[in-house]
Amino acid sequence: MCGIAGILSNNHSLLSTSRLKAMTDAIAHRGPDGEGWWINANQSVGLGHRRLAVIDLTAAAAQPFHYLNRYSITYNGELYNYLELRDQLQKKGFNFKQHPIQK
Repeated sequence: MCGIAGILSNNHSLLSTSRLKAMTDAIAHRGPDGEGWWINANQSVGLGHRRLAVIDLTAAAAQPFHYLNRYSITYNGELYNYLELRDQLQKKGFNFKQHPIQK
């Protein structure tokens, strides 16, 4: 099971990659297959993630995810109907970098 961490603050001194790394190191047992961090441009939001690779074992599935240089997300969970959702979204023009295991 993956683990997530985050900081939301207008105090820029509270937000750093080292702080996010310390938070995700504390939950390393939840995701031994990888880690990642992201801080937005105005340094008010930071996301951290520990990864347990299950569906996509490649680096393309490393979180946080980014889309169109506008949206960023990290989450803990599994989308059990990911193949159906992916097909529906691709038909609407969305692109994916991830390579899910086919069922």
